[in-house]
Amino acid sequence: MALLRFFLAVFGFAVSLSVFAQSSPTQDEMQALAPTGKLRAALYLGGPASVIKDPNSGEMRGVGYELGRDIARRIGVPYEPVIYQTPGLVVEDAASGKWDIAFIAQNPDRERIINYTTAYLRVEHGYLAPSGSPIQTIPDVDRPGIRVGVPAGGTVIPVLKRMLKDPKIVEVAVPEAAELIKSGKVEVFAANKSILFALADQLPGARVLEGHYSVDTYAVGTPKGREAGLVYLRQFIESAKAEGLVRSAMQRAGVRGAVQE
Repeated sequence: MALLRFFLAVFGFAVSLSVFAQSSPTQDEMQALAPTGKLRAALYLGGPASVIKDPNSGEMRGVGYELGRDIARRIGVPYEPVIYQTPGLVVEDAASGKWDIAFIAQNPDRERIINYTTAYLRVEHGYLAPSGSPIQTIPDVDRPGIRVGVPAGGTVIPVLKRMLKDPKIVEVAVPEAAELIKSGKVEVFAANKSILFALADQLPGARVLEGHYSVDTYAVGTPKGREAGLVYLRQFIESAKAEGLVRSAMQRAGVRGAVQE
């Protein structure tokens, strides 16, 4: 009986490992994923859920950056990050053929031109108020004359336009957001909280307000017309979540404000 239990335990472990195994991509999948012979991954700078760059060493890290690198490794092609200043520019280039996969949040407008896998990360949308600001709560933002900074082309923009009575939105690249806030040109900055907490680290006394008003849902995107690669990418995302790859990438990038996936 003990021997039987031993073999069952070993067999069960083998089965559990096979759940996470992923076969090599087919020829059609490879053509959709890496038509140039390398995997070109579109990422926007300044978002820990996408890619951030160490100002001293130049080292890149981020959840999207690491997942893209792992996909390239698994399909056996060189990895080529295609770095954009804003998520809006990533979307604008969706039909250009300049990138093969993208690590940006979903929304209905983007889904018209980009196909997505299932989600690998959800992050709350919130506000960052600078030091000394009288704004204490999310409802405080919905007042006349309040200027709200946002990542250019970000998913938070349509949310704010629906939610605020008279939104005065100022779009900026994330790497320029800290200076925008310090200059006093906006009263608050709106984005997902992984961006907001990273900005707060640069701005003494700045506060990420309690609560949230919506959520960014991150998934791997591919341009319309590349549907052949979606099955492989969807399998990869489920494997990456099960193996802890997403969680470990979040820790290295310092992602905060994530909703449990």
